[in-house]
Amino acid sequence: MPKKKKNEEQAALPPDEKPKKEKVNVQFAEAKIVTENSDAARELFNTGRYGTILEDGKLQLSLFETFFLLEKSKIELVNLNGRALTREQFMKKAQKAEKSFFVKYAVFKDLRNRGYTVKTALKFGADFRVYDRGVKPGEDHAKWIVYPVHESGSSTWYEFAAKNRVAHSTKKRLLIGIVDDEGDVTYYEIRWIRP
Repeated sequence: MPKKKKNEEQAALPPDEKPKKEKVNVQFAEAKIVTENSDAARELFNTGRYGTILEDGKLQLSLFETFFLLEKSKIELVNLNGRALTREQFMKKAQKAEKSFFVKYAVFKDLRNRGYTVKTALKFGADFRVYDRGVKPGEDHAKWIVYPVHESGSSTWYEFAAKNRVAHSTKKRLLIGIVDDEGDVTYYEIRWIRP
């Protein structure tokens, strides 16, 4: 059936009878995760600001975005051979690729579930940059840079000062996300104050 005719038939159906949205096909190749070039993939970007649009129209997703979308059943993940990858298989690969994946993902997931847009922040020297609710990346700047930390982790004053300096120099607020063993997150916002 031609696509145009199929779309016209779907639009004619009452809302409770419309078919569910199709999952986006995503290919995982080593450290690169790329979607197909489709309207559904662009919809992920337009509505949730997931990924970065590449020149060929595909989306490149981060490890955290990919795992989040897998949990939400929005994507179908395959390897280079076209074999489907389960969440568990992807989690093992992500843990090898990203140190402290569990801790970082707990913060990513919590912030996304609260309605914030979360992007990686390697160029800022942080794990994530977070945009206030309703703000789209590219339209305004991120409000926070975030460092996820496990509750049993430690940091020196020099490391803490360096994080604070990075936030201050990039005109963002510093947010520390402390993750406990159950995956619950507590946030502390730190700012420079002049006496």
